[in-house]
Amino acid sequence: MARAPWIEYNISNIDFDSRQSPRLFSSHLPYYLMPKDLRFKRAKIIYVSRNPKDVLISFYHFYKLYIHLHITLQWETFLDLFISGRVIGGSWFDHLRGWYTHKEDYNILFMTYEEMKKDLRSAVIKICNFVDIKLDDQAVDTVVEKASFRTMKQDPLANYEFLLNNVLDFEKGDFIRKGTVGDWKNQMTVAQSEKFDLVYKEKMKGLPLKFFWDIDDEEASMLE
Repeated sequence: MARAPWIEYNISNIDFDSRQSPRLFSSHLPYYLMPKDLRFKRAKIIYVSRNPKDVLISFYHFYKLYIHLHITLQWETFLDLFISGRVIGGSWFDHLRGWYTHKEDYNILFMTYEEMKKDLRSAVIKICNFVDIKLDDQAVDTVVEKASFRTMKQDPLANYEFLLNNVLDFEKGDFIRKGTVGDWKNQMTVAQSEKFDLVYKEKMKGLPLKFFWDIDDEEASMLE
C-alpha cells in the first residue's frame, strides 16, 4: 500500500506531488471512474485479469475474511450474486468489457494471471518492455523470486498481515490462499459450471479474450 497505494481507498492520504517518478498506483476501478487525464496516454496501465471462475472462488473466500461486511453468505447465494454483479466492485464481466472496449483511449497492457503462473519470467520481461525499464538477468531473477506466490504468501506487506485483524479475520483463512489455476473445479458443481458458462458466453460475446481454465491447459479458451 505504501509503494502502490489504492486510488479508491487512499486518495485523500496521497501526496501526489511528493511521490517520486515513476509513481505507482493500484486500482480496481472501472474505466469510467478512473482519473480522466489517463485518456491522454501519459500514464501506462497494466490491466491484469484472471479467469472468472477462479476469481469467483477467490472472491468468495475473501468475503468470508472481510470483517466489515457483517454478513455470512452461502456458496450458492454468492455464486448468484457474483454472476449478476451484485458484489463489491460490481460485475467482473462489465469491468473487463469496459476496459477492453475502451483500450484505444489508454496506453494499456493486458495480461492474465494465468500467463504469469505459467511463465512468470516472460511476464516480467513483457512488463519491463512496456514500462521501458531495462533489467539484467540477475535483476529479472530477483523480481521473479520476489513476485512468486511462495514469497508473497510469506511477505507481511503482501499477505496483509499488517492489518492486524481489524479488516480481515485471519482466523477464517489467509488473504493469499492457494494461488492456483483451476481451483474452481474443487468448488463448483457441473451444473454450476455450465450455468456460469452460459452467462460468460453472453456477457463476453464478441470479445477476442482467451483464458486458461486449468493450469494444464495447452491453449487458452474463449469457452466457445
